[in-house]
Amino acid sequence: MNLLHAMRERVAPFVALRHDLHRHPELGLQEFRTSALLAEQLECWGFSVTRGIATTGLVAQLVRGQGKKRLGIRADMDALPIQETNRFAHCSLHDGLMHACGHDGHTAMLMAAAKYISQELDFSGTLNLIFQPAEEHPGGAKLMIEQGLFEKFPCDAIFAAHNMPGIPAGQLVFIDGPAMASSDDVTITLTGLGGHGAMPHLAQDPIVAASSIVMSLQTIVSRNINPLQTGVITVGALASGKANNVIPGSARLELSVRALDREVRDLLQVRITDLVTAQAQSFGLQAQIDYKRDYPVLVNTRAETEFARAVGVALLGHEGVTLQGRPLTGSEDFAFMLDHCPGSYLMIGNGVAPNASSPKDLAHACMVHNAGYDFNDEILPVGAAYWALLTQRYLTN
Repeated sequence: MNLLHAMRERVAPFVALRHDLHRHPELGLQEFRTSALLAEQLECWGFSVTRGIATTGLVAQLVRGQGKKRLGIRADMDALPIQETNRFAHCSLHDGLMHACGHDGHTAMLMAAAKYISQELDFSGTLNLIFQPAEEHPGGAKLMIEQGLFEKFPCDAIFAAHNMPGIPAGQLVFIDGPAMASSDDVTITLTGLGGHGAMPHLAQDPIVAASSIVMSLQTIVSRNINPLQTGVITVGALASGKANNVIPGSARLELSVRALDREVRDLLQVRITDLVTAQAQSFGLQAQIDYKRDYPVLVNTRAETEFARAVGVALLGHEGVTLQGRPLTGSEDFAFMLDHCPGSYLMIGNGVAPNASSPKDLAHACMVHNAGYDFNDEILPVGAAYWALLTQRYLTN
């Protein structure tokens, strides 16, 4: 039987699992119900399950034959602090929490693959299924690595997938090299001298300085970064003052900084630090800069991406695959895993609905992190079949 057809025949329980997870979303490092539910099922299918890595993370291992190769596949489990606006039957039951990024679907796809692999596939080697907490925050991949993930469960290659609205449902997109941007958080505190709004010459105004800094920051990418490379500096918050006739004593800016190249990432940090310091001094203010380097650039290794592409073509044909997609300026903590192990991160289309009137279609095309988003159940068997075929091919070569 064709693998994709076989998975479609078996997918109903995993659609139900996905809906159950969607109804019961849990934030990062709080996925206790989710983790326990998965572990119990995986153990029933013959996996050896290790729980409690990075609090709620787990690894399900299946070893067969004498093969020496070790494969890792990762799915994320956490939800987001967003109030869902959908009205379908499987809506979130918890106010202020929802699966707005499709991690419920990623988990269900890997679970469907796990059952099929355990019961139907012959292979020789070690399969490590990694169910990771806290992808959104504070970075569960890094926490799992720090707690010995790859020492306890060595992998020769590791793979992961993410759904993507705006791409036809089930289309697989592969990206060789840098695929997702680094993400750094910067907090700038400007300290001046408060005073009366009618006598600005007796004060040191942090609002004027902050305004100048916001505008000057936009020149860093346009005048310091090669136009053929990518950098993003976004000032997402600026807070200062409470009254129109009072010059406040301080101002606070919060920045999101992204790059698709490690050297560009380093340059952005240097230029932001230098520019902010000099601008503050020019206004007679002090600047405190808290520069937090968060997720690194996600870089897919060439050989593993070529292997992943070949699996995609074998499953769906060339018409169902984008061989080389465009990098994204969003970020992913799977980058930490790829810094430790060769592998590849691919996209699976969640659907497009440019003229749709159906709430269901609109939810599938709605961008992630939106209160109206929902994972598309139609792509669940595609993702599950892909993981099963990838496992079969990797652990029989």
